[in-house]
Amino acid sequence: MKKVVFWVEEYFYNPTLTQKLLSFFLLPLSLIYCFYMYIRFKSKKVEDFGIDIISVGNLNVGGSGKTPLVSALASRYKDVAVILRGYGRKSSGLFVVSDGSRILCDVNISGDEAMVYARKLPHVKVIVSEDRKKGINKAKELGAKIIFLDDAYSKHDIKKLDILINVQSKNGFCLPSGPFRERLWTTKEVVVLRDEEDFKRVVELKNKSDKMSLVTAIARPQRLDGYLPDVISKNYFEDHHSFTKKEIEDILQRDGSDSILVTYKDFVKLEQFGLKLSLLDLHVEVNENIFKIIDDYRGRNSAKKD
Repeated sequence: MKKVVFWVEEYFYNPTLTQKLLSFFLLPLSLIYCFYMYIRFKSKKVEDFGIDIISVGNLNVGGSGKTPLVSALASRYKDVAVILRGYGRKSSGLFVVSDGSRILCDVNISGDEAMVYARKLPHVKVIVSEDRKKGINKAKELGAKIIFLDDAYSKHDIKKLDILINVQSKNGFCLPSGPFRERLWTTKEVVVLRDEEDFKRVVELKNKSDKMSLVTAIARPQRLDGYLPDVISKNYFEDHHSFTKKEIEDILQRDGSDSILVTYKDFVKLEQFGLKLSLLDLHVEVNENIFKIIDDYRGRNSAKKD
């Protein structure tokens, strides 16, 4: 499974010559898929939930740094909820992960990303639900005044402001030829953010040890290379991988490491094992213009209600 995931990531983002040929061969299917997604977009009727909703995502499959960006945006507001699907969780349906004052479930139920939100944003209501509309209604029931949807550009039947992270790729096609799930539809209100222009990633290394082995289960883990200190080894697992204690102990024993270096997304799953962890704690600093865009959007919504 791991080999398949990493092959697909290479095919989408840094294809070999053989993979490029396969991509061109699949172009007819990509055209059909993209046309279907356009028809799907045009057929949706937008529903207004009477609450300010901001979606933060990206058009491509794979990671883009949504979680730290959503965290940075949501931290600015009061009476806020974050809603996400909860990829990789061992549960289904709607769960309130945090009610804004306490965490109500464990990481197996919430999934790794939702638990990161619950831990980093203790004042925020965190909800996982495959059905975003049910999640929105639950957030309103809990008293939220503004909602951030994690990765919901494709939910065209929800009235919201869409913020998209621009992700660079050598392959610009739609699935299955390329990594793009949809295109920027011209009639949607979309704000496209660029790394190092609209937001800046900042990494703090916590609990450092002399000998560390990197262990991570994030999409496109090579994204970490620019932030890494010296490590004995890099151990990549597929996105949202459920670790076992033996997997980590084997790495520690093999490398003779003092600790395992992880991202926060990995930390919330590994802390239960009681092993020594070093943390690459990533957060983003957001350009004030982005908050102004959100506030202007909320102001327009408020004016319409009046």
